[in-house]
Amino acid sequence: MTAAELLSVAAFQEGLYAQAFPSFGSERTGAPVVAYCRISERPIRSREPVSEPDALIIQDSTLLNSVDVFSGTPLDAYILINTTRSFSDLGLAEFLAERKSNRTLIVPASEIALRHVGRPMPNAALLGGFSAATGLVSLKSVLEAISDRFPERIAAGNIAAAQEAHDFIHRSRKEVEHA
Repeated sequence: MTAAELLSVAAFQEGLYAQAFPSFGSERTGAPVVAYCRISERPIRSREPVSEPDALIIQDSTLLNSVDVFSGTPLDAYILINTTRSFSDLGLAEFLAERKSNRTLIVPASEIALRHVGRPMPNAALLGGFSAATGLVSLKSVLEAISDRFPERIAAGNIAAAQEAHDFIHRSRKEVEHA
C-alpha cells in the first residue's frame, strides 16, 4: 500500500490526478495485499478496483505460482517484477513471447533495498524502477514523495534505493537494445 500511496503523491506533484487504495482479500497475517493506483490527466471518479491495469508492480515473485497476477493485464502493459531470477527461471518465457519485451522487466528491488535501507523493503526501489520503465512519473517526483513521507534518516536510504533501481532499469534496457 505504501508504494501505491507514494506513486499517487509523485503523480500529484507532476500535476496529475491520482488515487491509491488497497484491496484486502482474506484478512490474515501474511495474506497477499493488492493495492491500486490510478493516475490520470483528468479528475478520477471511479472507486472500483482496477480490472485492466496499464502497469503492474509485483513485489513478491512467489505470487506468480499461486495467484493469477496477470489477470486482465493487456499485452502492452508495463510489468515490473521484484526478483533476481530470470524470466525463464520464473516460468514466464511463454508468457513473454506474446508481450512487448521492453515493457516486462525485472529488478532486484529487495536486494537493492537491503543494501541501502538495511531491510528487504522493496517499495522505493520498485518506484524508481517504475519511473524508469514507464516515464509516467519522473524520478525527481518519486524521490520528493519519499522525502516528504519519511524522516530524513529513513528517506535517505529509500532515495538511494529508488535511484539505484532507476539506473538498473535504464542499464537493463540498453543491454537488451544492444543484444
